Amino acid sequence: MDFLELVKLRKSCRKYSNRSLPHEILERCLEASRLAPSACNSQPWNFIVIEDRGLKEKVGEAAFSGIYSVNSFAKKAPVLVAVIREKTSYLLKVGSFLRGTQYSLIDLGITCEHFVLQAAQEGLGTCWLGFFNEKSVKKILGIPKHKKVDILISVGYPEDNALIDKKRKAISEICNFR
Repeated sequence: MDFLELVKLRKSCRKYSNRSLPHEILERCLEASRLAPSACNSQPWNFIVIEDRGLKEKVGEAAFSGIYSVNSFAKKAPVLVAVIREKTSYLLKVGSFLRGTQYSLIDLGITCEHFVLQAAQEGLGTCWLGFFNEKSVKKILGIPKHKKVDILISVGYPEDNALIDKKRKAISEICNFR
């Protein structure tokens, strides 16, 4: 399919089937992420792909309980991916400070979008999750305190593949040509 078709197809999935995911598909999603550009080629990311059912249930329960239960649908996804922000170079830190822009967060956005677009190409549903109990997730996964888990991505085959009409602003509302 062409790129615009793929972008129209990609949506946040909140209902997953019980169908298991072939490991090869996850590897292709990670390969798409690996190829993402980043500021000064810093590649400030690391992924923990949680396929083991027991571990995924533990992480899901810890991540999406209490005030985070609005995202409890993600517990039912066959796979969760923890996206860890790694440290960047001194030069990038200085540039980020001077510009007031956290380039590493932009880089995470790019790599995660590569992941979810490849997943959509593979027929998978995904959902970016930024509201979760990071402290509990780090504890269960053994991630050091100084590292940051900015994003969890739920991944699986969608229960329903119906296309929805995306409600987006018109180009004239978001762009000025000069």
